[in-house]
Amino acid sequence: MDTIFALASAPGRAGVSVIRISGPGSLPALARFGVTDPVPRETLLRSLRDGQGALLDQAVVVYFRAPASFTGEDVVELHLHGSPAIINATLRELGEVPGLRMAEAGEFTRRALENGKMDLAQVEGLADLIDSETEAQRRQAQRVFSGKLGEVVQGWRRDLLRAAALLEAVIDFVDEDVPVDVRPEVEALLARVSASLKVQADGAEVAERVRQGFEVAILGAPNAGKSTLLNYLAGRDAAITSSVAGTTRDVIEVRMDLRGLPVTLLDTAGLRETEDEVEAIGIERARARAEAADLRIYLLEPGEEPRFALQPGDIALHGKADETGDPEGISGRTGQGIDALVARITRIFADRSALVATATRERHRLAILRAMGYLATAQEMLGQEMATEDVIAEELRSAIRALDSLVGNIDVESLLGEIFSSFCIGK
Repeated sequence: MDTIFALASAPGRAGVSVIRISGPGSLPALARFGVTDPVPRETLLRSLRDGQGALLDQAVVVYFRAPASFTGEDVVELHLHGSPAIINATLRELGEVPGLRMAEAGEFTRRALENGKMDLAQVEGLADLIDSETEAQRRQAQRVFSGKLGEVVQGWRRDLLRAAALLEAVIDFVDEDVPVDVRPEVEALLARVSASLKVQADGAEVAERVRQGFEVAILGAPNAGKSTLLNYLAGRDAAITSSVAGTTRDVIEVRMDLRGLPVTLLDTAGLRETEDEVEAIGIERARARAEAADLRIYLLEPGEEPRFALQPGDIALHGKADETGDPEGISGRTGQGIDALVARITRIFADRSALVATATRERHRLAILRAMGYLATAQEMLGQEMATEDVIAEELRSAIRALDSLVGNIDVESLLGEIFSSFCIGK
């Protein structure tokens, strides 16, 4: 492989910036700066010099010998003073070293995947960890990045390999005396895997919301206090407030960290009958976004019934409590009832987040659902006397391939090894 290099820390001025070099030419590249014989996994303070011998910087040099590195290759890291001039000069010097080139986007992580340092789910977890904005997102991403999904998948594969091995033994050694009827054990294995898959599939949908953020739509009639409430929660004037009905025409979105949970608040057009074409479009959009949201807050006027079909768990409150004097109401102007509302929203989403499993993406969920479909077919066939073991085994192989798309591959040797170790057939 080529030897690649790039700035591994954020661009711009900083106390320290890190340049990473990965590949077979990473260690020889240090000679360009007059640095020789670094010790693996030890930090060295060295003077880096350019091709003419002029001092570039005093830098900490760290050498990771393959395969004990992030990418699985020889890796050198240069910890420099975070001056853009120093960074640019160092990158320019590296670009003049034969055999070195600038890394492409994500190429270090791709090499880690190709060299078996990470599985595909961990790569996704790393991306989510870097993008995490709230504590809930960080915890979820860290769980995937640490390899928890890979561990779960390995358990599924182990059980499916065992089930397939039992069926393959009947197929390949039909003239031999198979010690027991294998179908009851196969049924038990498939039932266990199917139950676990369902838990993960159900939790993946909630995990996707944690990753992308929950949506809360604020609904109500015109001048019900929706924009004022949004501004209070956001801590800024995100929406225009006015005594003129119909001020809000489009959906206004404000993303925020609500006690560790990622939440996007949606201020919507007031719900009413109107002949104004533009306002009518805004009301239609408000209804559509509210239906798709994870939670709806409806601000009621005195004696009003909601003009939107609320779902179980939605919140209906009387707005403008500062004007009506309603002790149970809410006011975005004075803050009355806001703390209780935030606590209620947080509790609702915290309860939903408790359902999060290890699978966190829609891709994970779809792969799991495919595997569940194959297993359901196999389970149905197991109850049919006319269904042959080879057909059932093919359904299991399809399920395994579906799970392979999550983290890795399985080869025939794994299946043969399970057969031989389980039945001692190689006598």
